[in-house]
Amino acid sequence: MRLSLGLEQKLVQKQVLAPRMIQSMEILQLPVMALQEKIEQEMNENPLLEIQEVEPDGIPDGMDEPAEKSDPDSLADTEKEFVVDDNKDNADDFERLLDLDNEYPDTFEDRPQRSLNQMEDDANRKHDALANVASRVETLQDHLDTQLGELNIEPELLDLAMRIISSLDSNGYLTTSLEDLLPPDSSEELLAHAREALAIVQSLEPAGVGARDLRECLLLQLEPAQPYYDELRTLISNHLEDLCENRLPLIQKKTGYTIQLIQDAWSELRKLNPKPGAAYKEDFIPNVTPDLTLEISDDGEYGVKTEDGEVPQLRISNYYRKRLMDPTATAEEKEFIKRKINAAQWLIDSINQRKNTLARVAQAIVDHQHDFIEKGPEFIEPLKMQQIADKVGVHVTTVSRAVDDKWIQTPRGIFPLKRFFAGGTTNEAGDEVTWDAIRLKLQEIIDSEDKAKPHSDDELVTLLKNEGLNVARRTVTKYRKKMGIPSSRQRRDWSKKG
Repeated sequence: MRLSLGLEQKLVQKQVLAPRMIQSMEILQLPVMALQEKIEQEMNENPLLEIQEVEPDGIPDGMDEPAEKSDPDSLADTEKEFVVDDNKDNADDFERLLDLDNEYPDTFEDRPQRSLNQMEDDANRKHDALANVASRVETLQDHLDTQLGELNIEPELLDLAMRIISSLDSNGYLTTSLEDLLPPDSSEELLAHAREALAIVQSLEPAGVGARDLRECLLLQLEPAQPYYDELRTLISNHLEDLCENRLPLIQKKTGYTIQLIQDAWSELRKLNPKPGAAYKEDFIPNVTPDLTLEISDDGEYGVKTEDGEVPQLRISNYYRKRLMDPTATAEEKEFIKRKINAAQWLIDSINQRKNTLARVAQAIVDHQHDFIEKGPEFIEPLKMQQIADKVGVHVTTVSRAVDDKWIQTPRGIFPLKRFFAGGTTNEAGDEVTWDAIRLKLQEIIDSEDKAKPHSDDELVTLLKNEGLNVARRTVTKYRKKMGIPSSRQRRDWSKKG
């Protein structure tokens, strides 16, 4: 192999995204709550950014008329503006900024101060917000520790019981063996104490807590006075899998119980709780703030409005713009101000770009899914992101970023924008049908079937075909499982004559 040094010329074509375009795409992808946090972060880092207060009449504070809005007519042109040469000095931008109205306060001291009543109102609102914060929810461990503290047991057993409680999972199960909870090479006596401590934990409420598997959990919940107590112990101990698979004739053969007796005991079994600790889980329900609202005009047309009331309107500080022209300012200070002005203008343009793009994409989606909004989810039309991209005149990745984690308030409730995109197939008439419509028809067929002879997946394929829907058997099986519908054997009612 020969090694040598030399110069070589190559022609390479590659696409490079300017920082301004990258920032625009990042801002577009943010939901409204994340956008507020982003703005707050940028304001902390950039002293030239200010919040432009808006008066009740809609005119920004300190201005004679509303700020001129960006022209949303051509999104493609707006996107081109973001591909800039980052090496140029942006002199035109600075001249435009310096020529703005000088009606903003010249210094921080000249800005209107907040009155004492306004400050007191803010303090009262913060106090009320703190007072309305929900108290800490009692956990399963808290609940068990409280009961344990009321028992008069030896310190060694108490320590082992507390160790067991701290090892329970969120459903109340002990998924770790007792041996693993003890030090290595523990004596048989200590292991016996651990079993005794486990029995103490299993005697606490809720019933079934501390079980090591489902069978033990259900057995711990049985009480002698419970109906079908003996039958339930037999079914849980020996035939739990057969019950899950609805193999009632096999259970009848092995136990001698009648089908009716097995079904009655099974109904009682369903009253037991397979996850006793789940009731103490803290359900986290995230707050959803709609990015868009759907409004109906007088002529019945749907229009999309961006919910940016909580997003502050930004402006560049007039104080720093004047400071840039001050002859006493040093070169380093002017360079700093120029850099921050550039960053601030990029951010403001990106926010406006986000608003225009999101509104246009959402409006195109709403126009396509008019029947979904008007009549209900069963009337959703097949829709792909590429269709919206072609209609709006942007790249499909722009549509993907625009709808990501965005929500819209409609007369039918709040929906994620992604909900309006649906795949589908073609029926025998050549019309497109969404998978949602197929799932609804599948559910309708199964709900109306004879439970003595439930339809197999092959029969479901035939019945769907009779409705004009050509669906493969594997697709029917996939959607049936996804919808939580058991197999035909598990759906069969053995008490009925087939």
